[in-house]
Amino acid sequence: MTSIKKRVLFLCTGNSARSQMAEALLKHRAANKFAVFSAGTNPEKIDVRAVKALAKLGIEGQSLTTNHINNYKGKTFDYVITLCDKANTECRDFSGAHHQLAWDFPDPKLRSGEAPFIQTLQEINDRLTMFLLVETSEKLSLSKEQEVVEQAIQQTLIKPIAFYKALSDDIRLKTLMLTHYHGELCVCELMAGLAQDSQPKVSRNLAVLKKCNILTARKHGQWVFYRINPKLPLWAKSVIAQTTENNIPLIKQPLIRLAQMKNRPSKVDFCKSC
Repeated sequence: MTSIKKRVLFLCTGNSARSQMAEALLKHRAANKFAVFSAGTNPEKIDVRAVKALAKLGIEGQSLTTNHINNYKGKTFDYVITLCDKANTECRDFSGAHHQLAWDFPDPKLRSGEAPFIQTLQEINDRLTMFLLVETSEKLSLSKEQEVVEQAIQQTLIKPIAFYKALSDDIRLKTLMLTHYHGELCVCELMAGLAQDSQPKVSRNLAVLKKCNILTARKHGQWVFYRINPKLPLWAKSVIAQTTENNIPLIKQPLIRLAQMKNRPSKVDFCKSC
């Protein structure tokens, strides 16, 4: 019997680079398991540099097309994944999503360095590796060896010593790993995922991460949702990403507990585009 493919929709503002690269990458790596689509809240012409970056890794991108998010209104998806902070803000809750994840990658058109599109492609590929590891329960190898690109030196928001001290606690480390995967989580979700009965204990650790500028918070109704600070320097984001992607067994049970959690808080935000 042929298994039913899970449907994935990648969302970005322009649907011109990041979401297109994510669509092409996931099709390239797991087309037998996923039906993949992408769209934008304000679609633009596909950036030819994104197609060229894909071609350098042997990935077909010439057939990609831009789509408006309204084209998918009323349709259902197993996963809806936003790839930029603006798209996440505009559409925090897509009505047809069974699961929604908020990933945030710098716009390659605004990045410095010698090969910003390759760099962004590498980061998206690393995140997809983690996604496939968790969602398919099997390790999928890269089909092509990725080009290594030096990252641009950026002004840091946090001193390395303070950053690594913040990661030295088990609750804080797993909080960052879970938040890195899900995009944003509230205290009650973290309590359920980490099997912690004490809200003050979890809140104290969140306060430490927030004070260090590693996490930011947004209030929605009675809930406060935490996420990785999008303004963190790339070296810090990379540490969190690599730690998570290479240590999935550490958060496998917390991910299962989160998936089984009942009455999770709604992340609905009024969204004219969805």
